[in-house]
Amino acid sequence: MSPATGSPAAPDVSQARALESSAGLARVEGSPFLHAGVAGTARERISTVIIDEHGAMARVVAGRIAALMRARAAEGRPIVLGLATGSTPIGVYRELIRLHREEGLSFRHVISFNLDEYYPMKADSIHSYHRFMWENLFSHVDIAPANVHIPDGTLDRAEVEQACAAYEAAIDAAGGHDFQLRGIGQTGHIGFNEPGSGEQSRTRLVHLDSITRRDAAADFFGEENVPREALTMGIATIMGAREIAILATGEHKAGVVLRAVEGEIDRAVAATFLQRHANTTFYVDDAAAAALTRVATPWLIDEVAWDEHLAVRAVTWLAGKQQKAILKLTQADYAENHLTSLVARHGSPGAVNGLVFNMLGAKIRGKSKLPRGLKVICFSPHPDDDVISMGGILRKFVENANAMTVAYMTSGNIAVFDHDVRRYMDFLTRLENERLGEHSTVRKLADTVHAFLQRKQAGEVDIPEVQDIKRIIRESEAVSGIEVMGLTKDHARFLNLPFYQTGKVRKDPIGPADVKIVAELLRELQPDLIFVAGDLSDPHGTHRMCKEAIDRAVAEVYAGAAAASRPEIWLYRGAWQEWPITDATVLVPLSQEELTIKIQAIFKHQSQKDSAPFPGQDEREFWQRVEQRNKGTARELDQLGLAEYFAMEAYVVA
Repeated sequence: MSPATGSPAAPDVSQARALESSAGLARVEGSPFLHAGVAGTARERISTVIIDEHGAMARVVAGRIAALMRARAAEGRPIVLGLATGSTPIGVYRELIRLHREEGLSFRHVISFNLDEYYPMKADSIHSYHRFMWENLFSHVDIAPANVHIPDGTLDRAEVEQACAAYEAAIDAAGGHDFQLRGIGQTGHIGFNEPGSGEQSRTRLVHLDSITRRDAAADFFGEENVPREALTMGIATIMGAREIAILATGEHKAGVVLRAVEGEIDRAVAATFLQRHANTTFYVDDAAAAALTRVATPWLIDEVAWDEHLAVRAVTWLAGKQQKAILKLTQADYAENHLTSLVARHGSPGAVNGLVFNMLGAKIRGKSKLPRGLKVICFSPHPDDDVISMGGILRKFVENANAMTVAYMTSGNIAVFDHDVRRYMDFLTRLENERLGEHSTVRKLADTVHAFLQRKQAGEVDIPEVQDIKRIIRESEAVSGIEVMGLTKDHARFLNLPFYQTGKVRKDPIGPADVKIVAELLRELQPDLIFVAGDLSDPHGTHRMCKEAIDRAVAEVYAGAAAASRPEIWLYRGAWQEWPITDATVLVPLSQEELTIKIQAIFKHQSQKDSAPFPGQDEREFWQRVEQRNKGTARELDQLGLAEYFAMEAYVVA
């Protein structure tokens, strides 16, 4: 099944601009590279479209699928789709459902073949891709069940090889894939084609890489519960499609996107094989595109439109590459690294060096240069993001007599281990026995909780009683954390947004009820400044969804208001990534004592200590990440020749 001859070519730049226009995207004025568009450089071996707004990305990709579906239906022929699971394509599926319901898009002519399935896996399991597809797409459209094909994770092992061959035969009989929708794993795998997969591989049973299993651990509430094998289409099966779309979002995908799009073809990175496909397009957000040459170092490709921000990026990059302080960079350093046009613009290396040195220095704000006497809301997606990501500035804001409110947007209850629930119930039971007397209701609650936990299967949704206990555990930890910062329980608001309350790792989309809760808080407190999590590498997107709720609420509350009456918005990161010093607007130095206090506040979140339920790929504890990251930011400034500090947090003023 080789790509069909005469298939449409990958989108060119003009097509990308049309996509951008149709998605309602705004181009970045003065940007030295295409914000949304297909690569025009020889370094990118696969067409790559950057669309930062995830809703727009979903509309563009779903629109392409819908156009193909309608074209085939008009010809009276079926269309064959290859579909993937996971959080990345959900937006596309939701848009396809909307098109079906509101614009009459019919799936009657669709034949689908799913990419993979865990093995062994019951079809009705909460973890099965069979269940995922029916819950997130098929049950909402008019596709014929007989046209849905998903690898069978219930087969006896002796039946697997024959079933895989039959799966391939069914794809061939349908005429091959017209369109494949795919994500990309952090190892560069597509489907479960792990490092080392061959280019000629077909549908088969595979052993899962340790990184893949660690990625899936959150869904299964522990790596030990993740199956060690899976059924997957092979590289050759995927490459047989006439058109392939790869979706990638978040900072944690930047490295592998760079490797797949610009690197050499390598069996260790399965996605690099897509460079040989005639019609593959990567759709990525800004974060996933950050390492691409046209984004990270566009001056290495072509002439750029220099502005001060780009100058800061270029000079900081050059200083790091040459291992010099900024003020020691020479004409030769600039000339050897394609930056003579920057020197020419400013007249001399010294002028450029001085400009960038002073701009970076101006970002540094100690307590005396931070706001005083303002009404401030810190929006914390989970009940520990406040102290993890901005514990240093939070304490400084308290000391500066700002009126602080910490608004915890979700309960974070799924990130509490069952053994913590048992421990707290044991405490309450002992308290009842010694102090509360025989009329207490604790014993009944304890019996209900223990009975459920005894029969609970891995990943099973908790009963309401257990969900409430886990919520209360995290709320009490959050209060304890901000008390270290000089605040009290009266400064905490627990919003418990509805989108999070599924009891599962995968959440509902942000809806009017979520936006209403945030909007009501804004109207009540009328803040002068709000802190918002801009950390988009959160493994399951809660940070991104919380930011969406805030953005929509701000737009609603301040619609038509003058800029001066709107709250200033400061974006923080820290749990997963930190803002680069070149992107940060404000750099806040921390003393050794202040960093120690910040870490003590993080320690108050005992349910996340030692072994957090959702650590991502970083095995360090959150306090270790914070310590090394904050010290690392300070060290980077020191290496550039600026003032030396013990540690430093970074913020972007939106």
